[in-house]
Amino acid sequence: MEREARDRRRAVVSPATDGGVGRGGDPGVDRELLGWWMLVMEGFHAVQDVLVSELAERFNLSRGSAQVLVRLLTAPKHRMPMTRLALETRMSSGGFTKVADRLCAAGLTRRLTCAEDRRLVYLELTDQGRETARAISQAVTEVLRARVLAPLGRDGAGRLAETMRALHDADDAPGK
Repeated sequence: MEREARDRRRAVVSPATDGGVGRGGDPGVDRELLGWWMLVMEGFHAVQDVLVSELAERFNLSRGSAQVLVRLLTAPKHRMPMTRLALETRMSSGGFTKVADRLCAAGLTRRLTCAEDRRLVYLELTDQGRETARAISQAVTEVLRARVLAPLGRDGAGRLAETMRALHDADDAPGK
């Protein structure tokens, strides 16, 4: 079954039946470009699915919860404003609130109100949250070494990261 999926992915970017130019057939449709994008998404989802499965199995946490914990681990004082965390994790405010509630109930994080601006609420790792976030970071590193570094090498992974940064930055450009 995995071999069939791999063969389908290869077929997406193989020379098209329109003379090998990768475009054509339908006006305004660039099949080659669509094929590239499908490969990007399939590659992302292949790695992401393994990560989500691994985190659920080892830590009984959703992807969103794990992402929040790792972001907090790398933040100054292991805390961040909740609104910023919601933006950086691309969650809705309601969705993020649910994740934060679960993390607080599990004893992994706590909410702190800013003394200077009571409208600002931080989410901060507890000691247990720091330990869990470190373990999650180690698990993610293992998966990324096997699923990203092994096939791409360090240089290829760096180029991939820079490419994704360019897409991220283009999305955040003024007027978007």
